[in-house]
Amino acid sequence: MSSLKNYRVTAFVALLALACLSWKAHAATQPRLGVQLWSVKDEIKQDYEGTLTKIAELGFQGVEFAGEFGRFGQDPAGLKAFLDQHGLQCAGAHVHFDALAADKFAATTAFYQTLGCRNLIIAMDARGASAAASAQMARELSALSASLAAKGMKIGYHNHAQEMAGVVGKTPWDVLAQNTPSATILQQDVGWTTYAGKDPVAYVRKYPGRTVTTHFKAKFAAGASGTPIIGQDRTDWPALIRAVRSVGGTEWIIIEQEEYPNGMGQLESVAASLRGLRAVLAKMPAP
Repeated sequence: MSSLKNYRVTAFVALLALACLSWKAHAATQPRLGVQLWSVKDEIKQDYEGTLTKIAELGFQGVEFAGEFGRFGQDPAGLKAFLDQHGLQCAGAHVHFDALAADKFAATTAFYQTLGCRNLIIAMDARGASAAASAQMARELSALSASLAAKGMKIGYHNHAQEMAGVVGKTPWDVLAQNTPSATILQQDVGWTTYAGKDPVAYVRKYPGRTVTTHFKAKFAAGASGTPIIGQDRTDWPALIRAVRSVGGTEWIIIEQEEYPNGMGQLESVAASLRGLRAVLAKMPAP
């Protein structure tokens, strides 16, 4: 009887733990707004601190780095101080696998930890074009997930069109999602998902709790055309916002701008997409 009682207690505790994890993954969030600095890749090289200052003035709460650090390349503490001075947080950073190789792991993680950066996202990898190669990549992501967890950090992967090719459920993106731990961030770039002819809302809901950070990008399905500015495109932004808030586990909505229509500058285009996103948010009930 005693062993049966212990078994029941153990089973109950396990079920309770699973329930807590499930609740956490599905808990509603109120994502902050950031910008991927690749959006202003030319302007930031010309005036690094001035561009970051303008980003802060637009009202962004954070930035996601893309390998450019201005005069702070060897001074992450100085960059952190600059971000703090302007009310900006580090929403994450795009890196490549080689930056997290054994001989670079300590230096890379130390740099980003100093910045207050918890989310390291693999920006792209050629293996993402193949389901079979993505399975191999998933093993590497899983190992990195464990290594980074010990430092209070997370690994993630960012999609392009190639990861969304094929039948839903069997795409390279699905292979990555299904073969990595739940702590691995699925940073869906909704623009590239749309370009590939897939539904970004469905993918947020398909893998609840995994969209910790996401790229909001206005892009059209292959062969279609229009203005690639949030709110001037065809994306169902209200449905997407409801999904990331309710089931995505999303902490950061990150605007990424890679097209600059009608002769607009890079930061000018980012500002236009931010206005478009805010207009959508203003019409929605508070989370």
